[in-house]
Amino acid sequence: MAYLGVSDEDERCYRALLRLTEATAGELADELGTGPQQTAAALERLLTRDLAEPSVDGRSRPAPPAKAVQRLIEQQVHELRQELERVVVEEDVVESLLNERATARPAPGLSAPDRPAIERIEGLEQIRAHIDELTFYTRSEGLTTQPHGTLTAESIAASRPLDTRILRRGVRMRTIMGAAAAGDPPTLAYLSELVAAGAEIRISDRPLERLLVFDRTAALTPIDPTASVQGALLVREPGLVANLVSLFERMWNDATDIRDLLGHTSDPGAQLTDVERRILSTMYQVDKDESGAREVGLSVRTYRKYIADLMHRLGAANRFQAALLARDRGWI
Repeated sequence: MAYLGVSDEDERCYRALLRLTEATAGELADELGTGPQQTAAALERLLTRDLAEPSVDGRSRPAPPAKAVQRLIEQQVHELRQELERVVVEEDVVESLLNERATARPAPGLSAPDRPAIERIEGLEQIRAHIDELTFYTRSEGLTTQPHGTLTAESIAASRPLDTRILRRGVRMRTIMGAAAAGDPPTLAYLSELVAAGAEIRISDRPLERLLVFDRTAALTPIDPTASVQGALLVREPGLVANLVSLFERMWNDATDIRDLLGHTSDPGAQLTDVERRILSTMYQVDKDESGAREVGLSVRTYRKYIADLMHRLGAANRFQAALLARDRGWI
């Protein structure tokens, strides 16, 4: 477990606690054959990192292995993210890349003034690549509309790293969703996640035009609004972009804040039943459906139906991710 940031000494202590199920520091010392003070210090570190929890009569019990490993992964990812963000800021990485872009040579056969104000982009992969690049260089504001309203699990998975990245940089994010979003739990769950991170989201019951605008200097619109698979137009001409921003503002003013639709709460988890909360909790602690169903008091078949529904509402690809998302959103 060293790659998860756990020392050999602490790992031995945790494994011994698993074997004993529950123990005092003295009993652990006997099991390990180590000194009382050394063992007590290791046990205290386990308690501090939530790898163990106090029981009764001075005893401690281990956190379930799946839950313990997940916590260690979260801790490692959090520390790595903090370190990477610190280095990026100190080294002015984004600024240096922007400087490179500012001095970029025009493509072969095109001088800078001849660069097209409108580019045609075809293919989903190419569109996503352009969105990824434009998002990376967005510094102040991103404007988006989603006329269909609902988001698939695939689109949520593709959007999450991009959305998280720009919100973490302090970029203002404004999004208008179609009315269908109000009736789709997975979409609402993801939108609530964004609102909690600082995004501004409104829902409109009026027709929306599909738009993505980056720093009011570039915009993406479908080639054919009725068949978005045909591709997109990347617009950089200042007058056209300004008109698209004006269109967005009109749609924004006609839309309703998502928090109003949710009764001033951005947490669909508040609508969970006690059974659903208990099932989410068991997903941390048990490895087999039979054990989880028995703990909650349901048949295995019913238990699995609940899990499938919760995964859908969370927009999770698997149970591990569902448990992680539920914990991050405060559902459990």
